[in-house]
Amino acid sequence: CRLLHRAGVRVAPFKAQNMSLNSFVTPDGGEMGRAQALQAQACGLAPHVDMNPVLLKPEADSKSQVIVQGKVWRRQEAREYFERKSTLLTFVKESYDRLAKQYEVMVIEGAGSAAEMNLRDRDIVNWPVVEMADAAVVLVADIDRGGVFAQVIGTMELLSPSERQRVIGVVINKFRGDLTLFEDGVTIIEARTGVPVLGVLPYLRDLELDQEDSVAVDRFRMTPFATETVNVAVVLLPHMSNFTDFNLLAAEPDVALRYVAAPQELHGADVVILPGSKTTIEDLGYLRKVGFDEALMTHAQRGGEIIGVCGGFQMLGNEITDPQHVETGGSSNGLGFLEVETKLLAHKKTVQVRARCLPGAWGHECLVEGYEIHMGATRNARPIPPCFRILTNQAQGSSAHEEVRVDGAMSLDGRVWGTYIHGVFDQPEFRRQWLNRARIRKGLEPLAIEISEAVSQRLSRALDRWADHLDAHLDANPILSALGLGGLSPDHLHQPK
Repeated sequence: CRLLHRAGVRVAPFKAQNMSLNSFVTPDGGEMGRAQALQAQACGLAPHVDMNPVLLKPEADSKSQVIVQGKVWRRQEAREYFERKSTLLTFVKESYDRLAKQYEVMVIEGAGSAAEMNLRDRDIVNWPVVEMADAAVVLVADIDRGGVFAQVIGTMELLSPSERQRVIGVVINKFRGDLTLFEDGVTIIEARTGVPVLGVLPYLRDLELDQEDSVAVDRFRMTPFATETVNVAVVLLPHMSNFTDFNLLAAEPDVALRYVAAPQELHGADVVILPGSKTTIEDLGYLRKVGFDEALMTHAQRGGEIIGVCGGFQMLGNEITDPQHVETGGSSNGLGFLEVETKLLAHKKTVQVRARCLPGAWGHECLVEGYEIHMGATRNARPIPPCFRILTNQAQGSSAHEEVRVDGAMSLDGRVWGTYIHGVFDQPEFRRQWLNRARIRKGLEPLAIEISEAVSQRLSRALDRWADHLDAHLDANPILSALGLGGLSPDHLHQPK
């Protein structure tokens, strides 16, 4: 995507179906996979739900919430979902056709293996989409996982003759070591498959692009805490969602962020964050079962800060009720850190927001942007300061008039707070002001806003770094020819537009 965008090609991403708890809310209030939102940014585009028309969000009881073209469609077991292949393919084709009319090139991503024999008759994301789009195919194999010859040669053997004819090349990704040692491997793959290897990509460290779901969490499991850093512990909930909320926070040079799975791992933390959850009541029960409730109380009594985002915010309150059986029904006592009560509702709220920090809560004003994505409404059980004032509501297309709504809640001492806004830590001004407040509490000097501004620019740098990496190690000629861009020299691909 980034290579073609830099060469001036109008390109858009497409993935018919994604399964993820990391979702993104578009400007018009639609919900889509965060990975496709990132790909859209690589193309220089605003994310649109047509780029990911079907999103599956796993739930606790083996069911998934099915999002179709940005809106909740239904909640289904896997078998029931597969039985609706023809209906879902209709939605997929609608979305693809709309995008294909607007862009020169569509970069289509599959899912799982390209040769899922047991799911072939129920597939809506791989070969049916390839055939619908009359697309050329590049197989990408991850050599870091091992078994790359079985991956490539085995996949090609399992494809039908017509499918094999669509494969124009193979790319080997994440190679470690001396590339010359794999020259025989390239020869073997080409001889056994009859397909050229377009490139062997060396392992690229510290890329700093958002990973899908829990892939990136392991990176932060053993992050050491230190006296000179703001030590942040994010509780690893069983059904955690949108962990990307904390990626830019983790990238700050004065932050040590660790995902924790046991109460004793909170030792040394200055701040504890309860993230979003797909099943809030069940994950709240998990916190109590393993002892996080007592550990959080001890942390608070020692003067530590506690933050809840979305489902984590709901958990920090006094009570969560579920009268419409959105999850399990019934009610559950919250952790009792904030004087708020939450009622789960069947209607899902998905909206981009722009908000202002309330000086009564933060002691300063700044703007934040993000999105809400939740099934529930939270109200104060007694007067308690909110965190933010909502200024605009993108999904409802409001004008410059400020919307009369506040978000979140904060304890009187400011050490416990929660919000429904995903992405507050993506804002450099808010992130740095909040970090400086934590630094001062710890006896450290505040740092300049420019440090956080540089961190926030990392996405564009990382996308270009990845594009440069591809440019250096990939033979793009067969791809350009298949796209009908034979007149575009590969030299153009590394020239940013």
